[in-house]
Amino acid sequence: MRKSMKQILAASCLTLLGSSVMAAETFTSISGQEVPVETQLAADIKAGKSVSFNRKKGNCLACHAIEGGAAAGTIGPPLMQMKMRFPDKAVLRAQIEDATQMNPNTMMPPFGAHKILSDKEISQIVEFIYSL
Repeated sequence: MRKSMKQILAASCLTLLGSSVMAAETFTSISGQEVPVETQLAADIKAGKSVSFNRKKGNCLACHAIEGGAAAGTIGPPLMQMKMRFPDKAVLRAQIEDATQMNPNTMMPPFGAHKILSDKEISQIVEFIYSL
């Protein structure tokens, strides 16, 4: 009897812990309001696409072919299957922030180091590029 009570108690604790983790991952705070993470992610992807395609900001299409973009460049590789190419988002972010850290001879501008893009814009671009 004692063993089964311990198992029930352990299962209850795990259920409670799982619920709190799920709740933390389900919602994020935006301007004091809680919204589903999926909603925020979709908004970041949309904003990232806008910044990426903006000729005065990211201008990724100047060098890369991206699905949905017109008049794409051929200097850089096409941006597709990015989750496979960059399993770690932090590596992708580092590439966008300052590609010269990995390759000093790169033609890619150091968007973060030169303050061409804000941290928020880089995060949005990372979400967009990672969704490709």
